[in-house]
Amino acid sequence: MVEVEHWNTLRLKIYIGENDTYKGKPLYKAIVEKLREMGMAGATVYRGILGFGKKSKLHSADVLRLSADMPIIVEVVDRGHKIEKAICEIKPMIKDGMITIEPVIVVWVGTEEEMKKLEDDSVLKH
Repeated sequence: MVEVEHWNTLRLKIYIGENDTYKGKPLYKAIVEKLREMGMAGATVYRGILGFGKKSKLHSADVLRLSADMPIIVEVVDRGHKIEKAICEIKPMIKDGMITIEPVIVVWVGTEEEMKKLEDDSVLKH
């Protein structure tokens, strides 16, 4: 395995509700599909078990207080320029939520071919 370290990477987190929709489908699915279409390195969706938002309404996975609208986080890590582009595409899809961006150091691990593709992509996109 070969490792390539990137310092110009960002972590994007999108905080939305499980019941949020976009054009008739769950918003988190629409966001992941858009990120995939854009060629992002990857995305993960997390479903919260407890949380509250700006309206302070408690959402809980507790059986006694079962909420149908659990907190959802979509997380993406990629190069800064790709994250910036993703924000421009995704922000209009969200009616009520929050987006955070943090700098991260990434160590990509994979085969020599995969690492070459990452490096080529990095050079071509700048």
